[in-house]
Amino acid sequence: MKPTYFELGVPDEAQAQSFFAALFGWDYTAMDEGGWFDAGGLRVGLHGKDDRPALVVYFEVPDIEAAVAKVRALGGTAHAPTAAVPDFGRFSNCTDPQGVHFGLRQVS
Repeated sequence: MKPTYFELGVPDEAQAQSFFAALFGWDYTAMDEGGWFDAGGLRVGLHGKDDRPALVVYFEVPDIEAAVAKVRALGGTAHAPTAAVPDFGRFSNCTDPQGVHFGLRQVS
């Protein structure tokens, strides 16, 4: 599976928006809560008020329910998939058995 989306969780959204836009020249699109950068065709989501700053990679899967079940069967944790978000798809936040955070994303 290939990475298709990255999510930046930060304490101060405005500071991160300014920093990454200046560093990489990324364009930013604001949403109701947070927003996203266009990193050359790859979206990088940004949300603030996160006490544990992190960069999370989301991997594309063809069937999110099956992928969530497999994560759990292999000893990881996976949240129930979200409803479809227009232009983004469905997501599940996961951890492997050692606590490494990653995500699953079904695009269509």
